[in-house]
Amino acid sequence: QVQLVESGGGLVQAGGSLRLSCAASGSIFSINAMGWYRQAPGKQRELVAHITSGGSTNYVDSVKGRFTISRDNAKNTVYLRMNSLKPEDTAVYYCNSRVTTVNGIYRTESDYWGQGTQVTVSS
Repeated sequence: QVQLVESGGGLVQAGGSLRLSCAASGSIFSINAMGWYRQAPGKQRELVAHITSGGSTNYVDSVKGRFTISRDNAKNTVYLRMNSLKPEDTAVYYCNSRVTTVNGIYRTESDYWGQGTQVTVSS
């Protein structure tokens, strides 16, 4: 019903930059919070950045000042601009969206995940 498609990952040298995109499509009534998570090998998935429908943002301490999350509500898309990348940023990055869908008179709010995109930062 709702699909999230990510793009923009890749291989970059330390100090470089990447921009991730995640576009939502399907039977969307509204998109509430959106966020980016990452999971490195052998580690738990962690929240990297989060943005509310009103545009308020928060970040994990390790990326503050280097990463910027933004969204384009007209395109149902969330972005993650990553600057000054470090080898420890290497992970699979997943987008997450809390989406309200409508079926007849019923509204349902659910979390949806993208398929993940690999970000590798070489030293």
